[in-house]
Amino acid sequence: MPQFSLYEEEYHPSPLKRTWIEFRNSHIAVVGLVVLAGLLLFSLFAPFLAPYDPLAQNIDGLLIPPSWTVNGSISHLFGTDALGRDVFSRIIYGCRVTLGSSILLVLLAMLIGVTIGTVAGVMQGVRSSVINHLLDALMAIPTLLIAIIIVAIVGTGLVNSMWAITLALIPQFIHHTRSFVRAEMKKEYILASRLDGATNRQLFFNSILPNMIEMLVVQGTLALSIAVIDISALGFLNLGAQPPLPELGAILADGLDVAYLAPWNVALPGLTIFVMVLAINIVGDGLRSALRKRLVR
Repeated sequence: MPQFSLYEEEYHPSPLKRTWIEFRNSHIAVVGLVVLAGLLLFSLFAPFLAPYDPLAQNIDGLLIPPSWTVNGSISHLFGTDALGRDVFSRIIYGCRVTLGSSILLVLLAMLIGVTIGTVAGVMQGVRSSVINHLLDALMAIPTLLIAIIIVAIVGTGLVNSMWAITLALIPQFIHHTRSFVRAEMKKEYILASRLDGATNRQLFFNSILPNMIEMLVVQGTLALSIAVIDISALGFLNLGAQPPLPELGAILADGLDVAYLAPWNVALPGLTIFVMVLAINIVGDGLRSALRKRLVR
């Protein structure tokens, strides 16, 4: 028998659950999240999902069409390239290299950017003004151009391109963190903590950082889409990942030589990059909308 309650208790979900409720109300955002989760699964379990070695060449199976065409073979779902390598396996490993590298460098850029941005937000006077104008100058330059300049100085390669894109993304996190910290420092709860004797470090970890999580999630998803595009662009320009490393931009560049004979070698990796960036942007927009609606309610 259910227990009788004279007073009906109101249900107040946690902030994280309220964000998820608002997020799942957008069907497009949920579809983007499912696609992004699928790409992450491909990246994590690439050795188990790929039917062939992405670097294995087969001279007896050059330029086999995809399985859905008339002359296609079911043994090679997306066909093969000019060296007989399985395109489906290379795309799976390409997702692992491109998306995995992008996530890693975005986390590193976020860590460095938040640290410097917090220090810049706390500082005042001439030093704060110099950092502000320097950030405005750097943010006016596209991240890809900054990455190309850095790669031209330090040399080509996937690791160098990752460092270059990380350095190009850091000013964005510094700018947003600095603006957020300066706005929070003017609020009453920060003043009350200061009157209680809290240091700047205590203010950041106990008061500012918990409120900054939402901004970092949104900015992180936007930076992730930029990182995917930049890594793919550098690989396509032969400035990033070098052959035979299966990276989506490098795979796309390899397919240009046989684009007229085997258009799937260009269309399929290009479509993968497009779907990956689109899914990340949709999830980022969904998170931003969910957070805004949660705060309004």
